[in-house]
Amino acid sequence: MLQFICFESNHIKQHVFFRMQDLQDLDNETCWLVKELKSYIAQEADFLPRETGLNIMESAAENHNGVSAKCRNAKVEDLWSLASFFGFSTQTFVLAVNLLDRFLAIMKVQPKHVPCIGVSCLHIAAKMVEDECNISPTHELIRISQSKFTVSDLSRMEKIISEKLNLELKAITALTFLHLYHAVIVSLTSERGEIPSIERLEAQLKACLCQLIFSKAKPSVLALSVITQEFDALQSLAMLEIVQELQRHLKIVDSELLYWRGLVAKCMTEYSSSECSKPDNKKLVWIVSRRTAQNLHANHFSVPELPTIPEGSWDESESEDSCEDMSCEEDSLCGSPGSDAEGAFFPSEFCNQGRK
Repeated sequence: MLQFICFESNHIKQHVFFRMQDLQDLDNETCWLVKELKSYIAQEADFLPRETGLNIMESAAENHNGVSAKCRNAKVEDLWSLASFFGFSTQTFVLAVNLLDRFLAIMKVQPKHVPCIGVSCLHIAAKMVEDECNISPTHELIRISQSKFTVSDLSRMEKIISEKLNLELKAITALTFLHLYHAVIVSLTSERGEIPSIERLEAQLKACLCQLIFSKAKPSVLALSVITQEFDALQSLAMLEIVQELQRHLKIVDSELLYWRGLVAKCMTEYSSSECSKPDNKKLVWIVSRRTAQNLHANHFSVPELPTIPEGSWDESESEDSCEDMSCEEDSLCGSPGSDAEGAFFPSEFCNQGRK
């Protein structure tokens, strides 16, 4: 198996090996968790974005009529800010990103429509995850997002997204595996002090999802890469050993885990840098001042509706130049850059650790 560091605790190794060797050797809770992991691994490929579409976005230039990786990444940062502003859970944000990537990977989309698509994905995810009383009115979501489309535009876009994804809006994501891995690790060790909080791990996963490249990773592998990177940084021998047993039990190959763990480590280093622009809900707070809110409220109702959106989809035999024009008369931004403030998005101790 993958060797990160030399293990010295034979007692822990034998204990973990015994517990993970066969399902019948596990307690009921851990046995159920491992079975859930295996079940989700068998289904995770069904919820991956089409790689052909992701490659097109990666190769698209910023001034091209298609959606570039930079445009997509900026929109994901915006969704992170919006999710935080409205108090949505990490699950809502991660599901919204999954819906966005799956839709962009199969549809010919122009940057001008990305704001509407992004907010639609977030609204769909919120309706699926959040309590109804916690979901803000649609017009508030549009207004706070500073977008140039109407409630009817949002409704039409949500319908298109639902149809194109065949109503398979629920998804198995890296967050699904992150929570299961964390629960298994907690159940297999008494060294709770060495286990990072699930909130810390979630924050690291959200930082990764702001980069398009991670949409190509299998959710099970990406989640395990985040956990492995964290335990390796903490030099936690016992925790790394449990991770290795999980890897063996779930048949995740060394080369795949090493590749994505390397990219996660690079992402964490970049994200902890003071030069990195990070999503921040504070950039949205200014909108709710009385004068600005009144102006935005008036402008909102004067914005023309988006034209009917051509529903052409990507064909692997087509080039990106053949996409239909989905632009409207008025330009709209594909996304605004995140602010330099760290806000509540990333644990301050992680950022400080990265600067050492």
